[in-house]
Amino acid sequence: MLLSQLIRNTTARIVGDDKDIAACYSYSKQRVERGLFFCLEGDRLSGRDFVTEAEKFGAVAVVTESRLDTSLTQVIVPDARAAYSSITAAFYGDPQKRVKIIGVVGTNGKTSTCKIIQEIFTSAGKSIGNIGTDGCFFNGSRKEGYLTTPDPEDFFRILKQMADGGAEYVVTEFSAHAIKLKKLDCVKFDTLIFTNCTEDHLDYFADMPAYAAVKKSPFLNGAANTVIVNVDDETGREIAFGVDGAVTYGIYEPSDVFATMIKERKSGTSYILNVFDDIYEVSGKLLGIFNVYNSLAAITCACLHDIPAETAVSAYKNVAAVGGRMEKVAVINGGDVYIDYAHTPDGLEKSLICLRKITKNNLIVVFGCGGNRDAKKRPLMGKTAGDIADFVIVTTDNPRYEDAAAIISEIEAGVKEATMDYITVKDRRAAITYGAKMLGSGDTLLVAGKGAENYQEIMGVRHVFSDKNVVLSIAKKNG
Repeated sequence: MLLSQLIRNTTARIVGDDKDIAACYSYSKQRVERGLFFCLEGDRLSGRDFVTEAEKFGAVAVVTESRLDTSLTQVIVPDARAAYSSITAAFYGDPQKRVKIIGVVGTNGKTSTCKIIQEIFTSAGKSIGNIGTDGCFFNGSRKEGYLTTPDPEDFFRILKQMADGGAEYVVTEFSAHAIKLKKLDCVKFDTLIFTNCTEDHLDYFADMPAYAAVKKSPFLNGAANTVIVNVDDETGREIAFGVDGAVTYGIYEPSDVFATMIKERKSGTSYILNVFDDIYEVSGKLLGIFNVYNSLAAITCACLHDIPAETAVSAYKNVAAVGGRMEKVAVINGGDVYIDYAHTPDGLEKSLICLRKITKNNLIVVFGCGGNRDAKKRPLMGKTAGDIADFVIVTTDNPRYEDAAAIISEIEAGVKEATMDYITVKDRRAAITYGAKMLGSGDTLLVAGKGAENYQEIMGVRHVFSDKNVVLSIAKKNG
């Protein structure tokens, strides 16, 4: 497609010859043919410094915020990241205009809420795609994903494939990083859902007010036709107050859709649903109050898209846990073993409280914290684990480029504030094995932090590792 066609609806201007473009991208080492390279500004690096490399690998034009010393055709724009979204979308034929896009924003619950929405809409006969942390799902197939919200070159390509395949709707996780980096800047969402805002990613965002401001911004800036908000969350209440016509859900605060008489069992959770003053009995396989919130968001969304509440409630009964999200994977020596993605203080607290309610005897937890990420949460997660669990095993997560022992020590400081019933085991496999050996009848082991991840990242290398496979191997050996 010609550059002039790609930018015809923008304020961009071309310096140099018009070019036929065959690819839009931002990674300079990517080998392309007739590529349009976007010079993005990062915290440490600038895409402008890699133009020569991009040209070497096939770029014929660059998108930049200021003139560069290069023989390549230049597209001058006021905001390269916003242009990355809009120009790439145009390259793929603006697929965002052909489907109704539902975005889910929040620290926790995005993946599960997206899955519940997908299951309900599918049961109602709607064609729906799902883009998120666990990959891309459409028409019964799954493609691997590597980011919660893919970069524009991947997102709009996937969106086009789904639109071409007949998708009426696409539900997608919309991360704070994606909002900050303007990945979906040109998308007008049909519906945006807010789940919660709790401590995470403070290695990237300056502090909690800055993090919350980013999460609020697409709601307050009119990025969606319809807004659905959890008003039991403080940031959610701020959104609801700032958006006319916001539809609210919750358990404790007055809301349009809410749950009462919640009952938690090993087999699942049930509650009484009030949805716009109509009453339904809801039961599902998913554990935890957090999944009550996720289901409220999904059912509200379904009702606003003309799916009868009865259909949504019926479909929810059959929704199984997302892999690695409060997933029961084995019974060892009479004790239940769960794996969960909980990797924030709030997420770990809610997962442990959920399991405490259904554990007859001892609750044991194995967890660590990721390296090169928010270090402030490490002692907080340690104290949370010590406050709720009967025994804590602190281990590694993805240490990345940090010293694993140092991370464990920071977590341990928090554990000690609450309990001395703990141990540190640097090797994650050994830590899980240690926890499994402690199990007896009526006990529960939670292996938290990595969920369905199939690797452990150490010094830039992703080693094959799966919490679930480790647990299943132990269970097999125990007969």
